Amino acid sequence: MEARLRRTCDKWARLCDAPIFATLAHLLERLPPDRFPGHDELNALATPALASGGGAPIRFVPPAAPSREFSAQYEVRIFETGEVQTRPDNRHDLFNALVWLAFPKTKAVLNGHHYREIRSRRGERSRGTARDVLTLFDEGGIVVASADRGLADLLRDFKWKDLFWARRADVLRGMQFSVFGHAIYEKALEPYRGVTAKALILEVEPAWLDTSSERRLAEIDARAAEHFRGTGALASTRGLPPLPVLGVPGWDPANEREGYYDDASQFRPRRA
Repeated sequence: MEARLRRTCDKWARLCDAPIFATLAHLLERLPPDRFPGHDELNALATPALASGGGAPIRFVPPAAPSREFSAQYEVRIFETGEVQTRPDNRHDLFNALVWLAFPKTKAVLNGHHYREIRSRRGERSRGTARDVLTLFDEGGIVVASADRGLADLLRDFKWKDLFWARRADVLRGMQFSVFGHAIYEKALEPYRGVTAKALILEVEPAWLDTSSERRLAEIDARAAEHFRGTGALASTRGLPPLPVLGVPGWDPANEREGYYDDASQFRPRRA
């Protein structure tokens, strides 16, 4: 176990060079190079503006003892106290913390929705569609900024080879893919074909792609938060199209050849 953790830790700095981790690069380079960060080190990366859906300052804390109390539920505790329970030496929880740091506005909006859904459905056995949508994006979301509506339409229509191969140069020039879901980041440490994210597509001006990475991330966060503030965003789990992440140019060395996109098990067509 210790050897496996060390192999993972040794990757933090190297991950900055992998395109799929680009959104978190400014945070990954600040992690201890030879181990997982402690809670104090994660909290040191937080800014005063980092707050829960209820406005409580976010703090990363060890998991609490199991409890059936309403206030002890994971999302409720975040909303009311700002305490994000984070297991030590755990890749999944570490990436969740880093996404909180990178997308504070969006995470706060999702947390607020979770809290209100949990509160309103107390005593019900079903989680409800809204929480399913929130969880799908929280765990497996990706934000796609596109300066070309035609490219965005190809993504919505599941035209994967047309998008990623026939118009590869246009994708590299006119689209930005920013992983949000912490489960996607965890899977990217040991990627496999078939990893799929739920895509939130944002239309941008071409000049936007030439602005600083800090400005782009801040705007993506603000616009994603605005999208999820609307209750219509939570109406259906099919509201966001799937995106096979290893098809993004440069995210898998194998996709440098045309035949890669002929694998129907990974690049599935839209259902009739």
